[in-house]
This record gives sequence, structure tokens and C-alpha cells, in this order.
Amino acid sequence: MAKRISVIATVKNEAGPIGQLLDSLLAQRRQPDEIVIVDGGSSDRTVEVIRSYIEGKGMPIKLIVRQGCNISQGRNAAIRAATGEIIASTDAGVRLSPNWLEELARPFEEGGQCPDVVSGFFLPEPQTIFETAMGATVLPMLAEFDLRTRFRMLFPSSRSIAFKKGAWEKVGGYPEWLDYCEDLLFDLRLQDEGFRFAFAPKAIAYFRPRSSLGAFFVQYYRYARGDGKAGVLGQRHLIRYLTYFLATPFLIALGFLHSPLWWLLLVLGAAVALWTPYKRLIPMIMSFSLPNKLKAIALVPVIRITGDIAKMVGYPVGILWRLKHHGVLRSKKMVDS
Repeated sequence: MAKRISVIATVKNEAGPIGQLLDSLLAQRRQPDEIVIVDGGSSDRTVEVIRSYIEGKGMPIKLIVRQGCNISQGRNAAIRAATGEIIASTDAGVRLSPNWLEELARPFEEGGQCPDVVSGFFLPEPQTIFETAMGATVLPMLAEFDLRTRFRMLFPSSRSIAFKKGAWEKVGGYPEWLDYCEDLLFDLRLQDEGFRFAFAPKAIAYFRPRSSLGAFFVQYYRYARGDGKAGVLGQRHLIRYLTYFLATPFLIALGFLHSPLWWLLLVLGAAVALWTPYKRLIPMIMSFSLPNKLKAIALVPVIRITGDIAKMVGYPVGILWRLKHHGVLRSKKMVDS
């Protein structure tokens, strides 16, 4: 049975890429019943571009301007204004495959036990050598999914996800006190409430990776700061600190004090850490010239180390924020009891 589906997104200063998202929504084989977009106070032509699609192409867009709202506040405002029983969420800056909404909707409309949440997938759409190397370093490919089923299926990105509006209401929506990592905490709350998850691997959102090392550092710093604020993924961050500040210096010291053979363990560790990125990268650079191939290969460890440093800097900043605001968070039931 067909469900009424609302597509929601938040935007801010996306005058350039917003057209790509709206064009891909126009090209959907399964058209949304409505589109709700919340603008967080753009200072460029984002609102004008969206209105041109409403007036010139007749897109069923409900545009809401909320000056200064963050992503969580914007998503919640969009969902509250939506009339669909199913909410499909995406982001500005992506290009949706033509069957994106069709694939997200199918599990809700098939017979049998209906899921409450359907996770789509997302893939990089790089335009430069750096972006190609970054996509290979930090983003899993669909072929790897069987190795990561548990994490990827239970914690979908809100750039490609659909869920029942009732499930969103039950968990209190996206956490508006979080500026980053909000979709992970939202997913965890859905999981804790026992909602059923399904996976739609063909519901793909394509997006362009960060185009510079500085922009990538800021992105991962913010992600890790969000992890710290939310108090999640602590074990992953602890392993990173132990690797860089305990295991690596210890092996370097053993190499100097006893035998350089100890350094082979460092080489082995680096090979293990970089094996998957290089396995992704090689098919992506087959058509590149030899100098560009070498440049992409050299960028992978640089990107990996930069991302790790950004996370190690950002996470304690988030933890300090959480400790400082612990009383407020507890009074609002935003921390575990």
C-alpha cells in the first residue's frame, strides 16, 4: 500500500549545490508527495534558487526560513511541518540516484513486517585527485558492506534515510543541543527504543568530498567534537589515542634500544590501516596519468593521519563541553541515567 512520503532537508548558503539536489528530486521515478526545506538563514541566493524551482518548475516545496537554527533544529522543524507518515531525509550538496526515493519507500510498502527505519547508502562523487584520495580513505564502498553490516545498518547517515514520523516523535526528534553527530545520536535512540531497521543499498546519495586538507580537518574535528558532546564512540577514540601515544612511541623506542626489527611492527600496522583505502583507490585511479596516480597514492596516508589528528583534537573538546553542561543535560534527560 502506497504511503504518503515527505522529503526533508536543511540548507544554509547552498546557492551553488542546491540546484543539483532539486534537479535530482525532479528526476525521481517515485516523486515525493511534498518536499520541506528549512533554510537556516542563508546570506547568499539559496532561498531565491529554491523559490525559482517552486514558481518556475512547480515543485511541491514548503520552504521555511529559520534564522540561526542548527541542523537538528532545522530537521525537526521540517519534520513537524511535514504531512507524510514517512519522512525521507537528505542534505544539500548531494545528488540523488533516480531510484533513491523508490528504493527507500519499498520496504515500507511491501507485505510482511514493515520496518520503522530504512537506511540508504551514499557514495563519493569526486572531481579532483585530492577528493578521489579522500573518498577512498574515509568512505566505505558498497562491496564492503557485508563486512560492516552491523554498524552501517544500525547507524545510517541522515543524508540518505527514511523513517516513520511516529518513530521520530517517540525518540524526541533530533537532539537540538548537538551541532554535529546529531544523526548518530538519533539513530542510537531509535535503536534503543527497539525500532526495526532495514537496508536499501540502491537508495544512493552521491556527494562531493571535501576539496582541501584544511576543510577535511575542520569536518573531522567537528565530527569528533560531536562524539564527545554526545558521549558516544568513546572506545574508538580511546584506541586511537593508545595507538598514537602509547603503542607507536613504544615500538619506536624498542627499535632504538633493542633492534630496528621492532619497526617492522609499525610498518605492518600502517599496512593494515591503509590496506582498505588503497584497495578502494586503485580501481578509482586506473584512468589517471602516472603522476596523478602517484599523487593520489601519496595522499592517502596524509589524509588518514590528518583525520586522526582532527579527531584526537576534537573529541576532548567535546568531552569538556559535556562535563561543563552535564547538569543542564541531565535536567533535560539528554544523558544516560
